[in-house]
Amino acid sequence: MQLDTTELTPVLNRLKRAQGQLTAVVRMLEEGRDCKDVVTQLSAVSKALDRAGFAIIASGLEQCLTNPDESMDKKDLEKLFLSLA
Repeated sequence: MQLDTTELTPVLNRLKRAQGQLTAVVRMLEEGRDCKDVVTQLSAVSKALDRAGFAIIASGLEQCLTNPDESMDKKDLEKLFLSLA
């Protein structure tokens, strides 16, 4: 299944933001920053990645509903969804 890239612009933006946050986490660890600050930033990265993943799966579900002849079946989509849980 090919995802519609025009619908994924917000997801790409979220992933780029998460990439920047992750870079900040690495830098914080290298600088010996406070554990609470590092974990807070890491939590933000994790949530951003989860939301991006769910948005991608939602887009895939929508495509499967509008184009039922695609290669992904319900079981495959369920596995993808559960992989983020």
